[in-house]
Amino acid sequence: MRDFHLPGRSAVYASNGMCATSHPLAAQAAVDVLRRGGNAMDAAIAGAVLLGVAEPQMTGIGGDCFALVSPSGSEEVVAVNGSGRAPNAATAQRLRDAGHTSVPVHDVEAITIPGAIDAFCNMSDKWGKLGLADSLAPAIHYMETGVPVAPRVAFDWPNSGKCLTGSARQDFMVNGQVPKIGDMFALPKQAKLLRKIAKDGRAAFYEGEALDDMLATLNGLGGLHSAEDFADTACTITSPVSGDYKGQELLEHPPNGQGIIAHLMLNILSHFDLSNLDPFGADRVHIEAETAKLAYDARNRFLADPEHMTKLDHLLSPQTAEKLAGLIDMNRAMTAPAALSEAVHKDTIYITVVDRDRMAVSLIYSIFHGFGSGIASEKFGVLFQNRGAGFSLVSGHPNELAGGKRPMHTIIPAMLREQGRVTMPFGVMGGQYQPNGHARVLTNLVDYGMDLQSALDAPRSFVDGGKLQLERGFGDGVRGELADRGHDITTPDGPLGGAQAIRIRDNGVLEGASDPRKDGCAIGY
Repeated sequence: MRDFHLPGRSAVYASNGMCATSHPLAAQAAVDVLRRGGNAMDAAIAGAVLLGVAEPQMTGIGGDCFALVSPSGSEEVVAVNGSGRAPNAATAQRLRDAGHTSVPVHDVEAITIPGAIDAFCNMSDKWGKLGLADSLAPAIHYMETGVPVAPRVAFDWPNSGKCLTGSARQDFMVNGQVPKIGDMFALPKQAKLLRKIAKDGRAAFYEGEALDDMLATLNGLGGLHSAEDFADTACTITSPVSGDYKGQELLEHPPNGQGIIAHLMLNILSHFDLSNLDPFGADRVHIEAETAKLAYDARNRFLADPEHMTKLDHLLSPQTAEKLAGLIDMNRAMTAPAALSEAVHKDTIYITVVDRDRMAVSLIYSIFHGFGSGIASEKFGVLFQNRGAGFSLVSGHPNELAGGKRPMHTIIPAMLREQGRVTMPFGVMGGQYQPNGHARVLTNLVDYGMDLQSALDAPRSFVDGGKLQLERGFGDGVRGELADRGHDITTPDGPLGGAQAIRIRDNGVLEGASDPRKDGCAIGY
């Protein structure tokens, strides 16, 4: 139990249903859907789409999503891949011939076909109860009337907004300026499009007037996108990747997401007795940092669209983890892995909902970098993601850019299952940090016995770009000890990630936790 003398928050407990996400209006909208008789899928879509106006730098209908779904009364968990593909005419050679060594981040070349709307429509049809129109109603309302800008959103906006150009700058600024805390922000163009989607389903986005609007923008900037590319967009329903960590079964979304890297990290960490280490001390940070270097190096070399990937079994093999664990020197930091082609980003939303019948949805939804590509369509204001920046331009790489291919994705939803029973849908936002974040939350729970809220609150570290980032929750002594081992220590400008989780307790009570690094909350009823 936390010390009630100190600042902090308690977990939220409820019996009928719960949502945890990064903005209170989205959490409230999701719970309202549950109260009206909707299920967890109806509610998750409602909250996620609303976050496109509440946190517009993080997500939107021009992006992708992934989900893990545990249907009501079932121990089954399915994985939904709502990530879009590169235009069929795209080639890595064309960009190499133009002098590029990586896909330009804020350019039409980085824009892949948005996959989220197709996934939302299909998930609503397959698992929803009320229908898509009811799920989209809260977002339509707030996109028309506006949302007050929250403190964390205002913190992100000035830097992320630098990429906005043309119509996007008009739509995603307020009177041409970066909005301040409490300013009202609306997306009336997107509200019009959502009304069409509510009426006519995915065809209203991937065909007709909206398609013409998007193609006019993309092709006008030299993009190779075609009507056929949009028509071919289809989510994929698969099985999650399962792994055990000290009695907890972790379910991760399979590639092209990076969930298997969380498994690899945990498999490596299982070779160390973390429970006898200080959870906030230098030894734990060092082991986790070295583990991340090894796991992310494997990611950068092998992870790709599953149709082009051959090393899945190798990455999940216990022998691989054992060999990698043997490379870790407790007294000396190793060299950081080579950087990926993608630039660093931290912009994603995550939402989890559990309903009274214990359907559980773990959903993550993103436009990749802050405000994505910075490019929006003229008529409906669809802000395009820049997921194509996740491709490699290295000839022969499994993640090499090619037409119709999905890029390596950073966003990953997760669930825990114990003895066949789903016990905790959760996610940790934060771009590349996410596998590391999943491993840290799980080790906080399992190795250190932290309660759920404390496991999300605890300070974080992450190796990125050759720097060991330490949040301000770590003391100077820890920093000095890590520097002595050869780590290049830095304090990130913003916190690392933002997590949300709902635990389904043995007695059926729901326990929700929400990361204070965001402005969100868990709400139940």
